[in-house]
Parts: sequence; structure tokens; C-alpha cells
Amino acid sequence: MTSPAVTAAAPAALAPATTSSTKRFALGIFDDEDVLLHAIDNLRGAGVKIYDVFSPYPVHGIDDALGIERSRLPIAAFFYGMCGLAFALWLQIYTLGFDWPMIIGGKPAISLPAFIPVAFELTVFFTCHGMVITFYTISRLYPRFKTPVLDVRSTDDKFVVAIELDENSSQMPKLTQLLRENGASEVNQKEMTKF
Repeated sequence: MTSPAVTAAAPAALAPATTSSTKRFALGIFDDEDVLLHAIDNLRGAGVKIYDVFSPYPVHGIDDALGIERSRLPIAAFFYGMCGLAFALWLQIYTLGFDWPMIIGGKPAISLPAFIPVAFELTVFFTCHGMVITFYTISRLYPRFKTPVLDVRSTDDKFVVAIELDENSSQMPKLTQLLRENGASEVNQKEMTKF
């Protein structure tokens, strides 16, 4: 069994090239999701603010462990659906009732039961597209040329806890000790731009 590796860049190597869009992170690498959840509880209990956790697959209970509030995406979906419904009704009433009225089979030009299929389709269309656009915008998962990845092993079999470091690098030894005490197999420091 190998001992946990600790890699901390020298402060002198980090001093240059820090711009306003550059962020430094302490990365705790974990091998097991149960150890990860336990470590998150302990880190938050110790007052450590966790930036994010990267996992190769969804971990049950990690939202509660991180203290993430329930998503408001369903509320946005409701308003997108209402917009779609309003647009569908306006479109059909305007086109069939005023712009080009057609009397078909003796029905009135503005016949709400006949508008149901189009209203349903546009409600679903607006809701789906609005939710997808909102999700990708908020989570910043939209397509881009280069995707920032703190540790590529988080896409394979490792769990990565990212803790943002402030300008003072003196907190890194304390975080390293805390992460190792809570089961991190490896602790690294990484700098990312435009994250």
C-alpha cells in the first residue's frame, strides 16, 4: 500500500501570473464515495467552504452533504410553460380570428377546443427548451472550446473535493492536514484561469 501523496506547489511558483480571473484550489482526491461523504461533513463542520465536488457519477446524498438548496428550475419551467401557452393562444387567435379568419365546418373563428393541440405542443416546446438553456447557463456546462477540468481522474474513478484558496497561501498546510485526516488519498494544489 502506498502512502498518500501530497503535492503542494511552492509559494514562489504561484506568485506570478495571478490575474483577476485566476483561481487557486486545494484538491482532495478520494477513492471511495462513503469516505467522501464523511469527509464533506467533517470539512463543513470545521468551517471549510467547499467550492465544488467532482465525481465520476452522481452520488446519492451529496447535495444534502454539501448543503445545496433545492433547485428552482421547476419554477422557471412553470413560467416557460405559461409563456408557451400564451404565445400559442395569441398566435392562433390572431391568425385565425383576425388576420385570416376561416369558418370551417360552421365553427367560430376563435374556437378554444380546436386550439388545444397547438397550445399543448408549444407549452411543452417552450418549457423544454427554456429548462435546457437555463440549466446549461446556470451550471456553465454550455459548449466551449476548452472545458476547465481540475483533475481528469474525476471523470474516471476518483472523487475530487475542490476548496478555493484565497490570496494568502498559508491555509494550504492546514487544509492538507485536514483532508488527509479525513481520508484523502492525495492532496494537490492547482491554479485555473477562466474557471
